[in-house]
Amino acid sequence: MGSIRFDKVDKVFGPADSGVKVLDAIDLTIADQEFVAIVGPSGCGKTTCLRMVAGFEGPSSGVVSVNDRAVTEPGPDRAVVFQQFALFPWKRVRENIDLGLRNKNLPAAERVERIDAALRLMNLESHAEAFPHQLSGGMQQRVAIARAYVLDPEVLLMDEPFGALDAQTRVVMQEELVRLARRNPRTVLFITHAVEEAVYLADRVVIMTRRPGRIKEVLDVRSIRKAEDWDRFSRIEDVMDLESFVHLRTHIWKSLREEKGAHGV
Repeated sequence: MGSIRFDKVDKVFGPADSGVKVLDAIDLTIADQEFVAIVGPSGCGKTTCLRMVAGFEGPSSGVVSVNDRAVTEPGPDRAVVFQQFALFPWKRVRENIDLGLRNKNLPAAERVERIDAALRLMNLESHAEAFPHQLSGGMQQRVAIARAYVLDPEVLLMDEPFGALDAQTRVVMQEELVRLARRNPRTVLFITHAVEEAVYLADRVVIMTRRPGRIKEVLDVRSIRKAEDWDRFSRIEDVMDLESFVHLRTHIWKSLREEKGAHGV
């Protein structure tokens, strides 16, 4: 199980009476194996939400929980994929994937078996002995995702993981993530500025207001995807041409534009 819950969560950076309030009364439940994307204006607290689930930050008030247990620190049930690949340049692909497993005190044979499975999952078998500098940006991000999956986490936290990639590579990685989610489902909290990416990937899209971030709206994409059988398409450009996709994308853009307009930005 990998459920996530925000219960009346506030976050203030600095003193309670004079600090910067980033999040205000966040209430959100993410079900086991559900893929939820959060979009919102810059500075609205999207990444702060993810960092609290990861255990890197604590709420100023309220509770963030995973599987009904309050999050107080990082744990093996959660893995994070960042925008920057964060690979060790002096280690080969296999060694980078192995880093997290070494802390689990697993037998060497089991580590090898799990690394091989992660390499197959991300189509990296032929690059297992390569160094990061020998790989493209997309391949390096595959390694980062494999390093997260090899830990067998219940929850996968992705903070703009494709933001550093060029447009074409980003599309390929989005399609790869859809394939991965079908073959090896996890609970995913995905942070992005890209509206089309959120609609294409997520079961639900959470729209946040400007700072202090509040949940403005939650859109159910999964029911629309199933009703119109988006899965029959293998390429994102085919899905993007659908009227339902265009409607959702336009709705989110208008909502985000209202947030900017309401604050004179």
